[in-house]
Amino acid sequence: MSESAVPPLNILWICTDSQRWDTLGCYGNPFVNTPNLDRLAAEGIRFEHCYSQSPLCTPSRGSFLTGRYPSTTRLRQNGQETPEDLGAYLLPRMLRDEADYVCGLSGKLHLSHCNQREKWGEDFWKFPSQHQLTPYEKRLDDDGYSVFHWAHGTHENPYDAYSQWLYQRGQGLDASFFEGRERGPQVKEGVPAEFTHTAFCVDKAVEFIDLHHAKDMPYPWMFSVNIVDPHPDFHVPKECLDRYMDILDDIPLPVVEEDQLAGKPSYQHESYLKGEEKSQIHMSDHDRRLIKAAYWAMCDHIDDQVGLLLEALERTGQRENTLVVFTSDHGELLGDHGRTWKGAYLYDPAVRVPLIFSMPGTLPQGLVSTGMVELTDLAPTFREAARLPVAKSMQGRSIWPALKGEADLDTLREDIYTEYYNANPGRKERWLNMLRTPTHKLMACHGTSEGELYDMEADPHELHNLWEDPSKQELKMKLLLRLSARTSYTADPLPERRGIF
Repeated sequence: MSESAVPPLNILWICTDSQRWDTLGCYGNPFVNTPNLDRLAAEGIRFEHCYSQSPLCTPSRGSFLTGRYPSTTRLRQNGQETPEDLGAYLLPRMLRDEADYVCGLSGKLHLSHCNQREKWGEDFWKFPSQHQLTPYEKRLDDDGYSVFHWAHGTHENPYDAYSQWLYQRGQGLDASFFEGRERGPQVKEGVPAEFTHTAFCVDKAVEFIDLHHAKDMPYPWMFSVNIVDPHPDFHVPKECLDRYMDILDDIPLPVVEEDQLAGKPSYQHESYLKGEEKSQIHMSDHDRRLIKAAYWAMCDHIDDQVGLLLEALERTGQRENTLVVFTSDHGELLGDHGRTWKGAYLYDPAVRVPLIFSMPGTLPQGLVSTGMVELTDLAPTFREAARLPVAKSMQGRSIWPALKGEADLDTLREDIYTEYYNANPGRKERWLNMLRTPTHKLMACHGTSEGELYDMEADPHELHNLWEDPSKQELKMKLLLRLSARTSYTADPLPERRGIF
C-alpha cells in the first residue's frame, strides 16, 4: 500500500493527573486491579522510564503539548497566565492546520490559572472557596481544539462542563452531593463511580468516538481525555475503596528515610516539620496505608473507564487506525520521603510516570522499553505519526521510528532533564533542576551550594544523599556539567536563522 493510501491515523491521548508509574499491574503492582491498561500494554509498547519535565501541572502540560521545556514555553509555574503566542506551538493547532485533524478535549487543560485567590490578597479567606475559582480557564485565541468540554475537576465550579453533565443527569450541584464520609486524613468517600470527573471525561470521549465512526468521515482526529484523578485530595467512590479494606494491612508502608533530615539539604527540611500540612510524619501506619489504598482505588476506577474507551473504538471499527496513548502529567509522593502531594521534589515518585503506546497492526505488541523518554517527546512523536515532520520549535525527540521497530527502543536518550522553577505558588521560592541518567540522579538547588545525588542502581528509593560524599565529588562534577549542558539546550530554537549576518 502506498503512503498516500494509508488510512488516516487517529490519536486517543489519555492523560491522568498525578499518577506515578507504579500504579498498574503491568508495572508490577500486585495490589491494583487494572486489567484494561494491562491489556493495552500487552497489545502495545510500555515504557519503564518516562519522566515529566515538571512535578507541577501547568509547567508539565505546557511542555508536553508543545514539545518544549517549561523555561522555553514560559509556563514555569502553576497559576500563571498563558503567554499569548503559545497557541502557535500547541500540538492540536499544528495537527489541525497542517494535517486537517479535528481535535477535542474533555477535562483539564490547565495552561492558564484556574484560581483567582491572588486578587483578594490577604483577605482571600473571607470569601467562599467557590468565589476564588475562575468560572472558566482563559483560552488562547486559537488553541486548535474544535471540541472543548473543559472541566478542571473542582466540583464547586457551576460553569464547567462537568457540572453541566452532572445536572443533566439529575444531580444537584450543592456541596452535600460531594461531601462524602471522611475515612481518614486526606481520604473521603467521593461521589458514586458513575458520577466522577473520570466518568465525565470518558463519557464525552466516547460520544466523540461514536460521532466519528462513519466510514466517510473526511478528517482524522485527536482527542485528549484529561482526567483529574488520582490527584489528591483522595476522594474515591466507596465501591472502589471497599475492595482494599480487607487487605489494608498487607499494603506496604511508604518508603521513608530512617532519619528524615539526615543528609537532606536545608531546602527540604521544612517539609518534615511538625504540623506541615502534607507531612505523614505523625500519621499512624493505618492512615498511611489508607491513603495508598484510596489512591490505588482511584487508579482502578480510571482503568474501568479506559475499558469503555477501548470498547468504543472496537465497536466503531476504529481500534486499528487509532493510536492509543496512556500517560500522566507527573507523579505523586504518596507518603514516600514522608509526605503526600507534590512540590519542590524531583524524586522518581514525583516525576516518573506510566507511558503506553498501542496500535494493533501498526505497532509491535507486548514490548517493554527500558530506554529513557521525556514527556517532551510526545508532541514530536504525534507529529510523525500523523506524517508530519518534527516542528522546528520542538525540543523533544520523536520516538515514532523506535515504536515502529526502525530504531532501538532501549537507547532513546542518554539522560532526562526536569525543572522546578518556583513552580508552586505560596511556597518558599526554589529553583531546582534535575539530571537523571540510567544509573544516577543529580538535583541542584540554584542560589545555594546544596543539592542531592543518588545512585539509582544501589539506592532506587533515593534514601542516601551522596552530594557531600568525598568519594563522589568527581562524579558530582561530571553530572553538574551534563546538567549545565542540558540547561543550555533549553534555549529556544526559534526564530530560525535566515542569513549569515
